[in-house]
Amino acid sequence: MIGTYGHGTENDFVLLFDPENQNELTQAQVARICSRESGIGSDGFIRIGKISNRWFMDYRNNDGSLAEMCGNGIRVMGRYLVDRGYQNEGIVPIETRDGIKYLNVPKGADISVNMGGLEVLANNIEVECNGMKWESGYNISVGNPHAVVFVEDVIDAGDLKSAPLVNPRSEYPDGVNVEFVEFMENGELKMRVHERGVGETRSCGTGICAVAMAATLKTGKKLPAKWVINPPGGRLEVEIDAHSNAILTGPAVLIRDCELDSYL
Repeated sequence: MIGTYGHGTENDFVLLFDPENQNELTQAQVARICSRESGIGSDGFIRIGKISNRWFMDYRNNDGSLAEMCGNGIRVMGRYLVDRGYQNEGIVPIETRDGIKYLNVPKGADISVNMGGLEVLANNIEVECNGMKWESGYNISVGNPHAVVFVEDVIDAGDLKSAPLVNPRSEYPDGVNVEFVEFMENGELKMRVHERGVGETRSCGTGICAVAMAATLKTGKKLPAKWVINPPGGRLEVEIDAHSNAILTGPAVLIRDCELDSYL
């Protein structure tokens, strides 16, 4: 069984092309493939299947657990489908556990994905991490849950080896992705993220969108709004329209094919 390794702003994934839906791997198998100690090593796993003749992104976290959506992962999947000749460049619809997402996939250029509506659920989130505490954070849903807090310097979050403590816990019954955000002098944003089921990652597409919405609220801007956000792995743009729909744009690359059988 052959997989493909790729990344979007260094948020990396192993992809398995499975249009006949014959290879639904177990959580333990996915965790072995994604392990950085004994597997190929990646933040997540994408099985490219089909539902009702439409491409389906079966996305799993590094620990093999299911996730609703991944903004960087779906862009890497779009790059795979176009570069390998399974889909023409241009608009590509992909089914996810958070509904259908539409991508614009040109050859050799940045990929955009319409992430759909962002939902602001609360603005009273408190995050504790490495002996520090931040209040007045935002609970924002991008199909998956995010807690966003603003900090003086993203390095203040520490090593992020353990999941930050987020309150009220009742807001996140299934766990949460946590973003630490710093305003830069040039008007852009710097970000670090701890992803549930993974740990700190170099980037997070849904987290980038949550950060853009939180920054809009924090600064009192009115929609539509546009933000440039810099996670450790690169640079992405988010445009939020007047109806809170977000479009995420950035690079996605395929690196190499890899053998998966020894991890199954």
